[in-house]
Amino acid sequence: MSKLNVPRRSLMIGGAALALAPAAAFASSSPDVGKPAPQFTAVDSNGKSWSLADLKGKVVVLETTNHDCPYVRKHYTSNNMQDQQREAAAKGVVWLTVASSATGEQGHVTATQANDLTKSRNAAPAAVLIDPQSKVARAYGATVTPHMYIIDANGILVYKGGIDSIPSSSAADIPKATQYVRVALDQVLAGKPVADASTRAYGCSLKYPKTSS
Repeated sequence: MSKLNVPRRSLMIGGAALALAPAAAFASSSPDVGKPAPQFTAVDSNGKSWSLADLKGKVVVLETTNHDCPYVRKHYTSNNMQDQQREAAAKGVVWLTVASSATGEQGHVTATQANDLTKSRNAAPAAVLIDPQSKVARAYGATVTPHMYIIDANGILVYKGGIDSIPSSSAADIPKATQYVRVALDQVLAGKPVADASTRAYGCSLKYPKTSS
């Protein structure tokens, strides 16, 4: 049911390449790092509208999520995601969790369910965007959950890819992994270029609507 977005060197083994097909069929082309990030407007779980244009001057993190995905659970049960959300907030970064699973698909949440999850997991994003038509995810070419993006204060996409370097669902691997998002944020906030600006995201295929909307 959940598919791992495997490293490039493994794509020719068996049918591994098919793991990308369900999400890729509905995602738009992935935006280029170093170019303006795709604009979006979405409503959060508390009814507030968020627009990327209104966040100019702020560093923004986008995190696609599906609470039923074992790769997402890995980072929440370990508190890795919550710790990074809090670290980012303390540095003035706007962290937006994006719930993009389509209605009726695994990971879909109502606003109330999203708030309940935030509370039960002690999560700390600036907001949870409710994106059941997958418009935000599609704009960014997201293929999995979690798929991570960093946008600098000038509205430029400076990172896209995985939260870390070990594509597994085991929390035991977190301490051994390079924390791509944490490292990239530190580099952005220090005014440095991101060393690993585009990495391979891993996780469960993002649950796009079965028909385009």
